[in-house]
Amino acid sequence: MAIIQIVQWDDKLNSNDVLAWRYVDSKNLAKSDELGNWTQLIVRENQEAILFRDGQALDLFRAGRHSLSTDNIPMLRRLINIPTGGESAFKAGIWFVNKVNVLDIKWGTPTPILLKDPEYQIPIYVRAFGQFGLRVNESRQFVLKLAGNKTELTRGDIENYFKGLILSRMGDMISTYIAHKKINIFEINSYLEDMSNEAVEKIRPEFMNFGIEPLNFYFGSVNINDEDEGIKKLKAAMSERASMNVIGYNYQQQRSFDVLEAAAKNEGGSSLIGAGVGLGAGMGMAGPIGQMAAQMNTYINPQAQAQQPSQPVASSTTTPNSSICPNCGQPVINGAKFCPNCGARLACPNCGNALIPGAKFCPNCGNKIA
Repeated sequence: MAIIQIVQWDDKLNSNDVLAWRYVDSKNLAKSDELGNWTQLIVRENQEAILFRDGQALDLFRAGRHSLSTDNIPMLRRLINIPTGGESAFKAGIWFVNKVNVLDIKWGTPTPILLKDPEYQIPIYVRAFGQFGLRVNESRQFVLKLAGNKTELTRGDIENYFKGLILSRMGDMISTYIAHKKINIFEINSYLEDMSNEAVEKIRPEFMNFGIEPLNFYFGSVNINDEDEGIKKLKAAMSERASMNVIGYNYQQQRSFDVLEAAAKNEGGSSLIGAGVGLGAGMGMAGPIGQMAAQMNTYINPQAQAQQPSQPVASSTTTPNSSICPNCGQPVINGAKFCPNCGARLACPNCGNALIPGAKFCPNCGNKIA
């Protein structure tokens, strides 16, 4: 009857990869589970060993040298029913559990997550990746719940077992930050630390249920595909908006300037003046835009300007019910707040008092004129 004298971790195993290993006698594989009384079990630092028989975890051994005997394992004696101190062999398996910290397990989204950017309201395909660390916390739970018929458990097994859980939890978190917290995709990387701290707590209960303690969880990046046509257009629009903000005007004004520029290329100046007044009225800036268009037309087409007959200045006594617009000289019905010809503001919107051309404040009530 074979008696195994020494049982210990196989030095050929990669301690950075193998988290649990069932003892195998390299000299006689068929009798790896035949142990004899007083077999010596050697457990190294950062390891624990568990004695199994008939699927039951009988005892757990921590770092040190231990004698396997029915004298010091009463549960084993009851199971195999042999006298204390006997030399008969008994069948039992030994699992070694590696409790080192594993800190570089990678994770990532295999396919992008489709979301809507909260600021620009366009669909975006979001990707994320990072890494996390763990260690075996409860050796019994770890082996009983994950080992099955395997002879070893590796970090690759852990990645495969928990891949679905991680991707589900991280996908939900990214969706929460973008869709519910209204953080656009170009700013979300400034929240990676907060997301990492939140993530490790989200996965902790699930991992602990299998005897694993998550040590950390990191988001390396949350990003989008820069080659996507929608993203290219969005970045171009953002760049244009940033340029306009620096110069000091908005998109509507930019489009107005584009129309004026196009009108300036036409023959004659009437189209330019008409475009300027029309755009100004649409923007609530009829006077300034119209004046600017007229000035541009003077410089662009001085001959046409010279050929235009001067507009007759209406007499100040045209009718008892009218007055003269101080901006363009055309008659205006008394009480009008805006000139129907050039769009200039004529009266204070607060008190109705007549305004001096170019005034920024009402001389009567002091109200600011927009």
